[in-house]
Amino acid sequence: MRQNLIVSHKFKTYIIYALGEIVLIVISISIAYKLNNLNDIRKNNLIEQKIYNNLNEELNTNLTLLCSLIDDYPRTITYLENTLNYVGKNPREITQGARDTIIKINNKEMSLLDGSINSIVNTTKFEFIESTELKDLIIMYPNRIQEFRDQDQKIRTIITNRLKPVLESYISLADMLPDKDLKYKRIKAFGNKSDYAGLLANKEYQNIIVDRLLQTQLQLDNAKKLRGKTKILITKLKQELN
Repeated sequence: MRQNLIVSHKFKTYIIYALGEIVLIVISISIAYKLNNLNDIRKNNLIEQKIYNNLNEELNTNLTLLCSLIDDYPRTITYLENTLNYVGKNPREITQGARDTIIKINNKEMSLLDGSINSIVNTTKFEFIESTELKDLIIMYPNRIQEFRDQDQKIRTIITNRLKPVLESYISLADMLPDKDLKYKRIKAFGNKSDYAGLLANKEYQNIIVDRLLQTQLQLDNAKKLRGKTKILITKLKQELN
């Protein structure tokens, strides 16, 4: 058709036809580009939504765990304070209830989650988060969890490496066996007896209990602060999700 137009000297018509083709091509490319951009935006929104949902689930799990620990730590603190109050008492004043308190380790094991938040911080997922304030909170949160874990490990070390060996040197594990079970009658009757008075008078034991008491009080404060940070993050996430 173009050749026919040129041959017939209808050059003006040919130019208009050619320009029309160019315009159509440009419009088609523009539409395709915009559609591609819309698809990319939709994909990014879906990825961002998934990131937020996973993080929100992890944070709520941590919040539940922290609330449980904040309820439990005061009981541990009370148990340790009661143990110290038995120091210096006459052996006959150390009742069975007191003995149960002394040999009770009372250490609750819980692991806070950080898989989702570390995945965000250490990968390209971080780029999908638009809120600068949320980014700042997310960056700092793993450090808070690590501080909490470090303090928890310090308490576990006190129990495992210091408290348990001293307890085992003074206390017969047979005391933990049920009194009414005939299978344990002989070990109860003829086994080496526990020395609760000697344990309570032991300076190392006293220092261990005091150290654990102080570290637990510190961990209670850490748990409260971390719970506060977790609540702030959850609130900010809800704002972004809405």
